[in-house]
Amino acid sequence: MNESPTAAPAIEVRDLTKEYGAVRAVAGLSFVVNAGEVLGLVGPNGAGKTTTLRALCGIITPTSGTIRVAGHDLRRDGAAAKAHLAFIPDEPQLFDYLTVEEHLRFTGRLYGVADAPVRIPALLAEMELTEKRSVLPLELSRGMRQKLAIACGLLHRPSALILDEPLTGLDPAGIRRMRATIAARAQEGTAVVLSSHLLHLVEALCTTLLVIHRGRAIASGTPDQIMTERPELAGLSLEELFLALTGDRPGEPGAS
Repeated sequence: MNESPTAAPAIEVRDLTKEYGAVRAVAGLSFVVNAGEVLGLVGPNGAGKTTTLRALCGIITPTSGTIRVAGHDLRRDGAAAKAHLAFIPDEPQLFDYLTVEEHLRFTGRLYGVADAPVRIPALLAEMELTEKRSVLPLELSRGMRQKLAIACGLLHRPSALILDEPLTGLDPAGIRRMRATIAARAQEGTAVVLSSHLLHLVEALCTTLLVIHRGRAIASGTPDQIMTERPELAGLSLEELFLALTGDRPGEPGAS
């Protein structure tokens, strides 16, 4: 894992705001994710989750606010910040004419991973892709393409791992394997931001929650901390807590 010599938080977000004309998609979000923590970013559809994730990895530029990755300001020192992070979107972005193994070799060259020849076979085995190493992406299932994208993201040992619906397309065995992979990276010291509608995954993996609604943070901390601050929510399951905080109910427009 890449480490900042100043031991800065792996991810630090201050007053993140993103506006699209008159629409404020994200309004003043602030949070910190330290090494080894897993932050669950949850909220209803349209809450601003995807905008937040894309801002975190530099795909979009915030209207205002500051994002630092491993101590590097994403706007002023983008190359250094991005060298410490990996973003896995919900739809894998792959090259049609590179095989599975060639994707990893190419990624290794991009990030200057000196031990890539050693790490690639281990990652292929971890993602259960060894037998597919010579296959092109179009020949892979949706779940296998997701596994390949994650393998590429993990190759350079990022300090910050940002995941948007990482279990999309995976079968039950793949889901179990991916949960183990995410947990193992956190145990090794990687800071993880996980956005998912699968609240059982969030509950199983995340050390803290950030609940957003209409672009604003409405609760943060562990479920126990959130319930302590709001005694009326005590004893709720995570799903019930989410619905109570966001005001959504099953069957209503916007319910996740």
